Amino acid sequence: MAVMHRLVHRPPSDVWDVLSDGDRYAAWVVGTHDSWEKDPQWPREGAALGYRLKLGPWSYEGTTVVRICEPQRRLELEAMAGKAGSARIAIELRPWGKDTLVVIDEHPLRGRNGSVHSAAIDAFVHLRHRGVLRRLARVAESEGRGSRVDA
Repeated sequence: MAVMHRLVHRPPSDVWDVLSDGDRYAAWVVGTHDSWEKDPQWPREGAALGYRLKLGPWSYEGTTVVRICEPQRRLELEAMAGKAGSARIAIELRPWGKDTLVVIDEHPLRGRNGSVHSAAIDAFVHLRHRGVLRRLARVAESEGRGSRVDA
């Protein structure tokens, strides 16, 4: 299981403002070239966002669906990766004084990815999560209070 955490120097409401804007996922999710809300109710349970991964001339479009949404506390997503299957990504926000402890947990859920899960894959996901948490902190700390309304 790939679990990481980071202290973000903003209150949970500010971090939630970033998480609740599906159009900005590409700003903090490592490897994502573009993202967009497919449903106007994002991030309510069942709502989806689209994303595009790009690596040189190669491009892939996928969908991420909200499975659990507890505004300003927890967001659990299922990222669909076609034939490879899907992954569960759980993001928890814990108040930490005036700051927020962000905990991210990701693991394969369905399909081929689950059957080849290994310590090497967890190590790769840990490296990716370092970048995700660093970018999320940068976006939340630089932008402060946004204009999003809680789900």
